[in-house]
Amino acid sequence: QVRLVESGGGLVQAGGSLRLSCAASGITFSIDSMGWYRQAPGKQRELVAAIRSGGTTNYADSAKGRFTISRDNAKNTMYLQMNSLKPEDAAVYYCNVYGRTWSRTYDYWGRGTQVTVSS
Repeated sequence: QVRLVESGGGLVQAGGSLRLSCAASGITFSIDSMGWYRQAPGKQRELVAAIRSGGTTNYADSAKGRFTISRDNAKNTMYLQMNSLKPEDAAVYYCNVYGRTWSRTYDYWGRGTQVTVSS
């Protein structure tokens, strides 16, 4: 059973920092990519940052220069360091894992962690 558990969310003042973690367990397939998504009230879920198995990263324009995604393969854990947070960064942040075996693809989501940024 694949399980993704996010942690590290909370309340922070604008300009502050948070570090999100996503611990993955039960992975029995080859991971192509892991990513952080977020969804604010009334808005669609959007990609914040992703990291591929080879280490290549990509970021939403809103995250570039402020957020850093990283991954500890030995611990099957992904991180998102968020600096210079803005009120518009407030959302529920979700961890995603995408992977495959020879016969199928896999796409799993965590339950999310709330990030609140006060102005």
